[in-house]
Amino acid sequence: MDVKINSGCIGCGMCETLCPDVFEMSSEGIAEVKKIPGVEDISKVNEAADSCPVGVIEIK
Repeated sequence: MDVKINSGCIGCGMCETLCPDVFEMSSEGIAEVKKIPGVEDISKVNEAADSCPVGVIEIK
């Protein structure tokens, strides 16, 4: 699974709240992927992507 944050993040922090092992907020106040998700992270990464209010989390 590959995950990235596309441009347009509004910095709401929902992804970090739902999946702190994979997402974090940068010093600029936008989300970043801090590690490649493992099998154990799949459901939480999908939940974060579905919950993103601007739909910028891309999963491959």
